[in-house]
Amino acid sequence: MRILVDTGVFSASISRRRRARFESHVAVMAGNQAFLAAVTVAELRYGALVAEWGEQRRRRLEQSIAATTVVSVSDALLTTAAELRHACRQVGHALHGPVHANDLWIAASAVHIGAPLLTADAVFDDVPRLDLHR
Repeated sequence: MRILVDTGVFSASISRRRRARFESHVAVMAGNQAFLAAVTVAELRYGALVAEWGEQRRRRLEQSIAATTVVSVSDALLTTAAELRHACRQVGHALHGPVHANDLWIAASAVHIGAPLLTADAVFDDVPRLDLHR
């Protein structure tokens, strides 16, 4: 099964200290085809820079990213993001606001490829057209 993994779950999957809290989510990743939104890759790399990870740890991050499929930004994805943001605005969902811009891209990527989003983040609850896997 194809599954889009959100930043928090993917980050926890490669973290020794956070992994135990997300073990049920990480288990779902095994045996499924994992996808990442492009913005998730940017968030992961930014986090590594802020945390001043060494070369070896950044290399492991890149290997983990390479084991997934990154959803390419395309005209179709841009349209999906615009439509999803509009749908969220219409129903008063927080994902339409600027504070959740990256979350919108993650949700739109899942909708775009027709895959459920593997997440532990409640901000994705009740997003129109988005299937969740918890």
